[in-house]
Amino acid sequence: MEVKANKKSIKSGIYLVIDPSMEEKDLLNKLQIVLTKEIAAVQIWDNFKNGQNIIELIQKIHSLCAQHQIPILINNHWEYLKETELDGVHFNTIPTNLEEIRKEINKDIIFGLTCGNDLTATRWAAKHNIDYISFCSMFPSASISNCEIISYETVKKASLIYDKPLFLAGGIYPKNIKQLDDLEYNGIAVISGIMNSQHPDQAIDEYHQNLKSTK
Repeated sequence: MEVKANKKSIKSGIYLVIDPSMEEKDLLNKLQIVLTKEIAAVQIWDNFKNGQNIIELIQKIHSLCAQHQIPILINNHWEYLKETELDGVHFNTIPTNLEEIRKEINKDIIFGLTCGNDLTATRWAAKHNIDYISFCSMFPSASISNCEIISYETVKKASLIYDKPLFLAGGIYPKNIKQLDDLEYNGIAVISGIMNSQHPDQAIDEYHQNLKSTK
């Protein structure tokens, strides 16, 4: 399954979330290494530092991703799509003004939404033609401390309600990813498991070796 937007696609596999509060040189160097591997998409987490030049950082990240035709999304702050070449936005909660946002952006972009055990968000995503959803958190996670633990039954029910790409997130590492094999999903969202590694290319290879085939 693929989501088309601006001649790019979100494919199955690893959806990389990056933390903009990282030291910029380290962040960009690691991202450049990771982008040589197969990546579904890159999301910029809205964990910005005070005084950070967000527009400039987005453009640097986009420049790297564009070389590999990998879509780049922003977390929550859809307004940056008006000033940059971002390919989409991922909302942590249901936006109350989706149609107004679509009109104001005025271009074909990718919309994603985080869902929980309450399937209201999943049903909303299906009704409003959201391009993909993710479930957070599958396991306890230091990076995503504000997410509830998702039951496997929730994911199974969601796959019957929502027929577009479905990603799993939160506390997923090569050592526990096999526990998800009974679920139907298109990929996993990862942040610290890759970007906190001294060798992110090796880390992503390990994920790929253990990731359930979603082809």
